[in-house]
Amino acid sequence: MAVFLSDHDVRSLLDWESAIDALHEAYAAPTSEGHFPPRTMARGEQEWMRTLSGILPGSGVMGAKLIAVSNGHRRGAYLVALFDLETTELVALLDGRSITGFRTAATSALAVRCLAPRGPLSVAVIGSGFEATNHLRALATTMDLTSVRVFSPSPKSRARFADSFVDLSVDVTPAESPEEAVESADLVVCAARSRDETPTLRGSWLKAGTTVVSIGSTLPEQRELDPAAIDRAEVVVCDQVREVADETGDFIAARETGIEFTDKLVPLADVVSGRAPDRATADGIVLYKSVGAALQDLTVAALCARVAEKRGVGVPLDASISRAFHEA
Repeated sequence: MAVFLSDHDVRSLLDWESAIDALHEAYAAPTSEGHFPPRTMARGEQEWMRTLSGILPGSGVMGAKLIAVSNGHRRGAYLVALFDLETTELVALLDGRSITGFRTAATSALAVRCLAPRGPLSVAVIGSGFEATNHLRALATTMDLTSVRVFSPSPKSRARFADSFVDLSVDVTPAESPEEAVESADLVVCAARSRDETPTLRGSWLKAGTTVVSIGSTLPEQRELDPAAIDRAEVVVCDQVREVADETGDFIAARETGIEFTDKLVPLADVVSGRAPDRATADGIVLYKSVGAALQDLTVAALCARVAEKRGVGVPLDASISRAFHEA
C-alpha cells in the first residue's frame, strides 16, 4: 500500500552517510538522457511551478518532484511522487522540503569528496539559512573540518547560525565580511543570494587550490558568483551541464562579459564514475555548480521510502487511490 511521508517522517528516516552513499551509487550507474529529461517551468506573474521527473532503474522506481512557488506571498511547497517501475502503482507521496535539503547538501558533499584536496578542510559558508545549515551538517558529519567561518549580512543571523553548531567538534565563527570568511578557506560553500542579486562571492577573493560549491542561484535572474569566479575556475563540475550553462544568471552574465567556459564544463556523473578527472592541478580552483536534478530527488526519496517500509513509518493511503491511479 502506498504511504504518505510528512516532512517530520522524512527527517526521522534519513541520515547524511546513507544519502551520500545512495547518490554515489546513482551517479556512478549508467543512465541515458531519456531517463532524466530537462526540467520544465511554468511561470505566472509572481508564481512558478517546476517539474523534475525521471526513471531510476536501479531503485525500481520512477517519479517526479513538483515545486510550487509564490513570490508574492514568499511561499513555496514541494511534493515528490514515486511509482513502481514495473506495476506503475503509487509507492509513496513525500513532503519534498527535507528531501530537497538532503539531496542538495548530500550531493554537494559527494562532489566535495571527489573534488577537494584530501585531508582536513577549512570551510567558509556564505549564507545562514536552510541550505547553509544542511550543507555544514552534511560536511561536518562526513568529513574532517578544521575551522568554519560564516558570513551573512545580518550579524544576528550569522551569530545564530554559529550558535546552532555548538555540538560540533570544530568552531564555527561569524565573519564580518564575505572576504574575511573566504580568506584562506580550502572550501567555500555559497548558499545564499543578495536581495538585489549582486554576486555574493567574487573570484578575486579565492586562494589557489580552493574548491567552491555554489547552489543558491538556479534561475536566469539569480546571481551568486561573479564572472571572475567562473573565469578563474579550471574545472566547472555540474549536476546539469546544459542548465548550468544556459539557465543560471551566473553563467549568463559570464558569457555576456566574453568569458568562455564551455570547455571547462564536466558532468558530476563523469567525475563520480571516474570517466573524468576531479581536478587538473593541485593549485587550480574547482567549482561545483548545482541547479538540482531529478536523479538526486528520486534517489533520496527512494531511500527514504525503503527505510520507511522497514520501520513501518508513514500514513497509509487509501487503496482506491492506488487503484484509480493505476487504472487511469
